[in-house]
Amino acid sequence: MKRIVSAVCSVACALCAAAVQPYDTVAPAHRLKPLEVLGVKQNPAGMAVEAVTKISGAESRLLGIEAAKGVSLVAPNFYMPDYGSRMTSSIYVRGLGTRIDQPVVGLSVDNIPYLNKDNYDFDLADIESIEILRGAQSILNGRNTMGGQINIRTLSPLNARGLRVMAQYGSRNTTTASAGYYGRITEKLGMALTGQFRHTDGFFRNAYTGKKLDHENSGSVRWKTAWQPSAWLSLSNVAVVSANKQGGYPYASLSTGEISYNDTCAYRRTAFADGLTVAWAGKRVVVTSVTSLQYLDDCMNLDQDFLPDDYFTLTQARKEWTLTEDLFTRGVRGAYAWLGGVFAFYKSTDMDAPVTFKDTGIRELIEKHRNQVNPDYPIEWDTRRFTLGSNFGMKTEGFAVYHESTYKYGQWNFEAGLRLDIEHSTLNYRSDATTGYTTYHVLPDGEREVYSRMPLDIHDTGALSKTFVRLLPKVTVSYDFANVSPYFTFSEGYKAGGFNTQMFSDVLQQRLMASMGMSALYKLEDIVSYNPEYSLNYEAGFHARFMPQRPLDLDLALFYIDCRDQQMTVFPEGTTTGRLMTNAGRTRSVGGEVSLKWSISDDLLVRADYGYTNASFRRYNDGRTDYKGKRVPYAPSNTLFGQLTYRAVPLQFSGITPSITATARCVGSIYWNEANTARQPFYCLPGLEIGFDAENWSLRLSGSNLTGTRYDTFYFVSIGNAFVQRGLPRRFDVTFRVALR
Repeated sequence: MKRIVSAVCSVACALCAAAVQPYDTVAPAHRLKPLEVLGVKQNPAGMAVEAVTKISGAESRLLGIEAAKGVSLVAPNFYMPDYGSRMTSSIYVRGLGTRIDQPVVGLSVDNIPYLNKDNYDFDLADIESIEILRGAQSILNGRNTMGGQINIRTLSPLNARGLRVMAQYGSRNTTTASAGYYGRITEKLGMALTGQFRHTDGFFRNAYTGKKLDHENSGSVRWKTAWQPSAWLSLSNVAVVSANKQGGYPYASLSTGEISYNDTCAYRRTAFADGLTVAWAGKRVVVTSVTSLQYLDDCMNLDQDFLPDDYFTLTQARKEWTLTEDLFTRGVRGAYAWLGGVFAFYKSTDMDAPVTFKDTGIRELIEKHRNQVNPDYPIEWDTRRFTLGSNFGMKTEGFAVYHESTYKYGQWNFEAGLRLDIEHSTLNYRSDATTGYTTYHVLPDGEREVYSRMPLDIHDTGALSKTFVRLLPKVTVSYDFANVSPYFTFSEGYKAGGFNTQMFSDVLQQRLMASMGMSALYKLEDIVSYNPEYSLNYEAGFHARFMPQRPLDLDLALFYIDCRDQQMTVFPEGTTTGRLMTNAGRTRSVGGEVSLKWSISDDLLVRADYGYTNASFRRYNDGRTDYKGKRVPYAPSNTLFGQLTYRAVPLQFSGITPSITATARCVGSIYWNEANTARQPFYCLPGLEIGFDAENWSLRLSGSNLTGTRYDTFYFVSIGNAFVQRGLPRRFDVTFRVALR
């Protein structure tokens, strides 16, 4: 470890030395501007060589994209299903992805890196641009970006002025409103204050209560400051406070097709994030610092059996602080360009996650199993309700040093990168249960007498820690033709390991069973943690632009991913309550993506994005079944997005321009389990929007899932029962926007 730390320090010193090298001999024409790095961090050449989907602010408004989930299916092979609550932000890209814990895709909003995917799903007003990079982005963006990176920017008060208002009303009283004022205090200092609110009555009804259960109220306030005190210095600060309160988890029984459960399901979240970006530009070197502080306070209440019976409930309350610092430099000297830096983060989480067993759960999951083993001496629990308490204190610290170099030789471009990533995680846990039961003796005449009384008082505490060290390489070769730029890239992706906190209640439950003479099913050391996930990524493709007068952009990417120890979420066998992250041996993903965007005329735009993935197990045996050759669950085989937009000539005397946009979002097949015995077939959701645009306002009427297609977005099995979440039905909305300078 000392050698590693020494090497890291040496490289960091070299990077800092490069950042402050003399520049008085450099020609002024080659100076880099600070504004180039106030955007999202890019490769040294300032362009994305591999597969990338870019969505402008105008396109995001046209497509109704107001959150990270909105880009699902628009980018090929990028799938972010909408189910559960805003806490469930699973992402699947090219066969990679999992439902809980670490993501495979990173998210950065106004340069703030979000490290917890449970906080990925939030609405954003006044989006300026969205960039979705697919394929491993580990060199520049680090941990948990082995599937890609999402970069979102909102409007800057130095680029926008005046008042912007949006109001939307749609099906089920879904109401969204936002207002933002962008003003300049001086020509070099601007500030913006933006507020947003959303409400919906919900689309799904709980048959047990007769009430809608996916209702929601959410809101946020964003304060953005941009300052350029000189030609060589730029600063930007973004502070965001958001709150969300919703029902959720409309999981229907697969056998009855009905959502029916008796306990409350709800999710609440309060979040704060502040990001400060400072950039200093020399004549050929730019130094950038991005510092962020984040706070997350959320609570999930779950009827964990999702049945109209009193089995058990889960409450998960969490408070989390995250601090990040990214210091990097970018420079150019002739044909050589480079970017390098250091990244560090600290995350502290305190979480309470008690599971409460109720009457039916005690009877069916404990007493019944125990009494089947020893019917002559049956037991009966002393109370019809008890709690398995779990508290966790988790701390994760990470440090990385990275560098990418690009060299241009004629029309050839050669790029090489390396990142050393070090992460240390600790878990302090406390599990307790105070309860008891009575054992009876069954007499020959069938009567029972008390045999013994057994109080149970369990208090387990302990601490666990893991350290992960990984060296990640990347090599890219590209060639610049007049219209076509082919490329080939090899990179290694990496996702850190972690701890299975959701299994502690099951471990405690099995300890109770062991106290009654039944062998424990779990050993803490076997299930409490999981290992890192690695991938070797090979990608070839090209970017092309034809007919500059009527631009036709065509992108093609072919990929092969060899993934080792892929992390997968499974529900353990039997009548258990938790979810378990495990490593699935080895998988491979092969597929391709094609994107086409063509401005056929000034009035007509065509866009199509298609992705295909064949992700299967090469080696995975869970001790009961060998899944070799089976498809990886939850990762879709096909994604398809189509768009046709027609803009008519402005109406006489009014200046209003009508438009019509037809879209289709298609996905499938999706296998729901490792055995591939359940799946969601391929389906399409057509949409239509009619718009009217004037100089400073617009009005849009839109409809989604116009065919009323019935489809599922999630499937799982709990205590032997299968559940699904249905997709959203047909819906309509009207949106009005106005911008006043």
